[in-house]
Amino acid sequence: MEQTRITAAIAYIEEHLREELDNRTLARIAGYSEFHFIREFRKYVRLTPADYIRKRRISEIVRRIGEEKRPLSDIAFEYGFNSKENFTRAFKSEHGILPTEWKSAGCSLRLFLPFSPDRKKPQPSVSMQYIPPFTLTAYPFDNAFPPECWNRYNAEKRSARLSGGRITEDFGAMIWDSRRNCLLYHIGIRAEDALGNTDGTVQIAISGGLYAVFDTPQADQHTFVSVIRDSWNWIYREWLPTSGYRRGDGYELESYTETSRKFSERIYVPLRKE
Repeated sequence: MEQTRITAAIAYIEEHLREELDNRTLARIAGYSEFHFIREFRKYVRLTPADYIRKRRISEIVRRIGEEKRPLSDIAFEYGFNSKENFTRAFKSEHGILPTEWKSAGCSLRLFLPFSPDRKKPQPSVSMQYIPPFTLTAYPFDNAFPPECWNRYNAEKRSARLSGGRITEDFGAMIWDSRRNCLLYHIGIRAEDALGNTDGTVQIAISGGLYAVFDTPQADQHTFVSVIRDSWNWIYREWLPTSGYRRGDGYELESYTETSRKFSERIYVPLRKE
């Protein structure tokens, strides 16, 4: 019953995304008091109503910019941003780069799709591979939220800087630092391909051994990052607990060639027998 009520409020939000929205109206649609509505909304969506509306508006603006070729400020104004500066601040807070940097790089963003608990999510394909050890020449990122790390990496064209202008496969390498209680995230290319400017990079040794290798389902520019997130969730919530393996030591990897525009990523998870 509660989920049905929240779904009704979300449907109203989607229909009126370009209009003024407030919690009192949404609570009435859901049949709750305002306090109870906010609590139930956060329970099911894991965001406040205001955060959900902001993320959806920014995502729709990005989608329409790509489809309509209209000035950014015109579309942003339709969704309640009364100045280009206000939208720019909100965009950078959401994605870690400026709208102009995104348009220049043409990189994929983590767009926030309409919430749907019943939406079917395609599963990645899985194979088991023994990977020989190799080394990455990679940039460390203080912000360990991977989508924002990739946004910065692509917007600043760091792959071409590292490779000397050649097209190479990019790797995101992540590992949990239990001492500092944080995720360490690096992005770069294989050391043998790093023939350009390597200032600011470190060497990351990737251990050889058995890996589960996942190819994410085909996506497009607007759904790519969401598909990656859904794939990681499926790996840890469904595949790994029933696989007969445990996560091994060392780095997990994400690999992708941005210029390919294929919008499918390969994920590597080190394994050991349970």
